[in-house]
Amino acid sequence: MKLILVSGARPNFMKVAPLIWELKKRRARSASFPIRHLLVHTGQHYDRDMMAVFFKEFELPEPDINLGVGSGSHAVQTAKIMIHFEKVCKKEKPDMVVVVGDVNSTIACTLVACKLGIRTAHVEAGLRSFDRTMPEEVNRILTDLISDLLFTSCPEANRNLAREGIPPEKIHFVGNIMVDSLVRNRPRAAKMKVYRDFGQKKGRYAVLTLHRPSNVDRDDSLGNILSALRVVSKEIPIIFPVHPRTQKQLIKYGYDRSLNADSPLVLTNPLGYLEFLSLLLGARFVLTDSGGIQEETTALGIPCLTLRENTERPITVSMGTNRVIGSEKQRIILECRKILEGKGKAARGIPDLWDGRTAGRIVDVFLKNGG
Repeated sequence: MKLILVSGARPNFMKVAPLIWELKKRRARSASFPIRHLLVHTGQHYDRDMMAVFFKEFELPEPDINLGVGSGSHAVQTAKIMIHFEKVCKKEKPDMVVVVGDVNSTIACTLVACKLGIRTAHVEAGLRSFDRTMPEEVNRILTDLISDLLFTSCPEANRNLAREGIPPEKIHFVGNIMVDSLVRNRPRAAKMKVYRDFGQKKGRYAVLTLHRPSNVDRDDSLGNILSALRVVSKEIPIIFPVHPRTQKQLIKYGYDRSLNADSPLVLTNPLGYLEFLSLLLGARFVLTDSGGIQEETTALGIPCLTLRENTERPITVSMGTNRVIGSEKQRIILECRKILEGKGKAARGIPDLWDGRTAGRIVDVFLKNGG
């Protein structure tokens, strides 16, 4: 069985890496192991220095194929990926294409494979925000609709797929593959104590990530969030690794000057996975609009405030440490102060199958379905 594993953006590598580790481990155990794989990087995130750090940290070889599509509008980027990936599929003739997450690469490669009659598998299927203004939501829904194997991380995802009419034999509850990466890398990250590089002490700072278009692509929404965080950061330091997209918007709206001049926020360039995980491990709480960080903070038991109106990961709210608070200034300040007063949200427990063994369960399904 020949697999093509597709990755397009940095968060995708956190989900693809455990599959590569598992496949490599099983091949080492048995020369007759029946699955081969190729890693295809679409180049949707194309900063070579940032990606090189990821390959090193995740102990991954260079991708077998790099499509190098770069940036563009959703339509342009998706079309470029489809054109290049079709050539790869026709040449390599895989038995299955495996996609992860919800980026443009996910839906583009699934469409190509489906139209060529190649089976597809979607890792992290069934997540829904029920907000179709989010491009990721459209990608998720369409990818799940035409995939052959759907690997879910929580019971809610199974229920979402059932409501959408997906046959139950396609759905496999395997757990959260992001946690596989977390479990493997946590010991290394804990030793790094990166917060010291920013002059901070464990448990006495917060971490912020911000990149969603709804938050950073409008002057009013971005300004509102920054105004709230200026207040909060006078009460607790906030370390802010700035996403390249966010950096462009800060410059566009002129916030870069005020942040660099008089803001108590601690700004830094994007961090590698291990550095960022080290920061999370020492944080009092996290503010984010990232889906993956909602999961990581739940797995780590760290309070999380999600700066969005909805989440496609409701289990992080029902069982985990996450509160979805939107982006209104006073609400952000109020929720941060609750945590500082010891009233942060405690987790009810770790969600089922978030145990670091999801990749093994996925490979078992592959073996039962043609390996």
